[in-house]
Amino acid sequence: MEKLRIITAIRNAAHRLESGTHYQWGHMGACNCGYITQEVTKLTQEEIHRKAMVRHGDWSEQLNDYCPSSGLPMDDLISKLINFGFNLDELANLERLSDQRVLQALPLEKRDLQFNIKADVITYMRTWATMLEEELLSKVQLPLGLTSLASKQETKTEVEESPFF
Repeated sequence: MEKLRIITAIRNAAHRLESGTHYQWGHMGACNCGYITQEVTKLTQEEIHRKAMVRHGDWSEQLNDYCPSSGLPMDDLISKLINFGFNLDELANLERLSDQRVLQALPLEKRDLQFNIKADVITYMRTWATMLEEELLSKVQLPLGLTSLASKQETKTEVEESPFF
């Protein structure tokens, strides 16, 4: 499942960020998209940055200039992200924390995220992953007569707590 791989990569990147690893928005391997790239490619921050510096521009500019057949190292990295399941808009939105759907999922008082603040990046990533999980779960169709595990657990708990059993 492609979406599940994406969700896992986003959650892993958020966890690594929260665990205290180096974050620097101006560093192509240690920024918002850099962390996702690390998860997908298993390259180090330095390797990603070195590949990115062959061409001018930050992630937003390089995504805008992306050409899958250029042979440039950064375009190859972007191709790997696309082949993994991300799209250019998602990556551009991640770099600037600008996907309106993700922002709308946050409480009103938490929507003013700063794209270069580590805690805001973690919040954005986790919210994005949760949205993707909810989209994935909404497409799951259970056969007739079956209920979800959550409702079965609730029923079991109600029976166990009943004074008649």
